[in-house]
Order: sequence, then C-alpha cells, then structure tokens
Amino acid sequence: MRKLFLKALAKINLGLDVLGRRENGYHDVRMVMQSVYLYDEVAVEARTEQGISLRTNLSFLPTGEANIAYKAAAMLKEEFGLGQGVRISLDKRIPVAAGLAGGSSDAAAVLFGMNRLFELGLTQEQLMERGARLGADVPYCIMRGTVLAEGIGERLTPLPAMPKCTVLIAKPPVSVSTRVVYEALDSGKIEKHPDIDGLIAGLGEKDLEKIASCMGNVLEDVTIPMCPVIEQIRGEMLAAGALGAMMSGSGPTVFGLFADKLAAIKAQENIRKKALARQVFITNVHSAGRDK
Repeated sequence: MRKLFLKALAKINLGLDVLGRRENGYHDVRMVMQSVYLYDEVAVEARTEQGISLRTNLSFLPTGEANIAYKAAAMLKEEFGLGQGVRISLDKRIPVAAGLAGGSSDAAAVLFGMNRLFELGLTQEQLMERGARLGADVPYCIMRGTVLAEGIGERLTPLPAMPKCTVLIAKPPVSVSTRVVYEALDSGKIEKHPDIDGLIAGLGEKDLEKIASCMGNVLEDVTIPMCPVIEQIRGEMLAAGALGAMMSGSGPTVFGLFADKLAAIKAQENIRKKALARQVFITNVHSAGRDK
C-alpha cells in the first residue's frame, strides 16, 4: 500500500457553551460536536524522495510548514525517523476559516493515513494525543461522530449517534478569526447558556426535535454583531422549515437541521437567490465507526 485516499469530514457544533476563562487565557468549554458528510479529499502517498510535498486546489492556501496538514506529516516523519518522503494532495471542499474544522480534519486524515501507510502501529488514542499538539479540534476529527468535548476541548466522550436528518450548511463570504471571537467573549456576562444536558438526552432518545430545540452557541453573541448576515441566513433556514439553525463554532458558517430534504432545498435556493452565501451545501450527519 503506497497511496491512500481519505475523506476529511467537516464538523458542526450542536451545542457550544463556555464556562469560564483560565489564567492562561484558554476557555473551559462544554460542546457537542457532530461530523457531517461534507469533506475534503486527502491523498497521502509514500515516495522515494526525501521531504514532504503538499499540493492543494486552492491557490491562497500555504503548502509548506504553515499548513497544519504539512505539520502533521512532519511531526510523524521526525518522530519515527521515516526514511521515505511523503506527498500530500488536498482537494478542498470544506469552506476555509468557516468554523467547520476543515484544516484540523485534513491534519487528522494525514495522521491516520501515515499511520496506515508506514505501519506505525499507533492506536486511535495515540493518534489523538499527537493530534492535540497540532490543534484543539484535531483529536475530535480523528474520533469523529457525535461527541461531548469538555475542558479546553481535549476531554472527549462519545455520545449516542445523531438521528438521521438533512443538514444545510451555508458559509457567507466573510471570514472570522477564532482567536478574536474568544478574546472578545466575556464569559461572566453570558446570559443564556445552551442546554447541553438536554441535547445529550435528546440524542439518547433519538428525538430530532428535542435536539434542535436544545441547540445553542454562546459565541453567536460576539460573532453576529460582526457579521449580521449570520442572523439573516438563520432566518431563511427557519422560515423554510428547519427544526433548528445556528452558527457553527466561532462562525461565520450557519447550519440548519431539517426533517424534510425538500425544505432544505428551498432554503438553499432562497439563500443563494438573496446572495447571502455562495457556498451552500446539502448533506447529512455522519456516524462514527466508518472508515476514513
């Protein structure tokens, strides 16, 4: 096996709560994360030449050490003293800087792929430990599925699988810095916290309406004033029949959960017609346990 083709899945946050800020500046969070079947295509190939090469279909992305997927390959290559080189190809479909963990998922796919390709023998837990050195979302992107994240996001607990539904994802033509959003958040002034326990109960009961009613993201209070289009997109989704809709991560991407795919198609058409977002995808949730 000299080349692997992998799918790096996007994630959405069904619930995102911030409980406080530590002295070191990191925030204590409680989040419910969910993989969705919107993905980048990642190819990892062993080559006889030394070094790491990375290509991508997006000209504005770095292809050297500034790229987190490159960093993932370099970390394993150095740790295991690999004598062969690595060629990485990223066909990006997940919107960039969108709150969907696209870069983190690419890095997770490279770690997973190199582990198989070079027969390194690392367990999933060991891969996740290494992923944590690269970024907070990387361990989750290795685990995937429906997961409770606590602490600063490093404590991950698998949850009952999300019931099947249609997910509409819309990324408006603006970008948001995760660091800026978290720095602007005053956790002591959060008035409304999402019902994370209710979300978990809804997952256990396979009750999509309950899950949707318990969703919430405290970062919306910071990001929406910066990007009012987020509220407009959410309004279009709810008006078309979404059971629930909100911002994912630090934004600016908005997602909606639909029991009816035709309603999701209608919302997609309206969002595009009103030029609220060009990147609008209809997809579904992805359960853990499948191959990369």
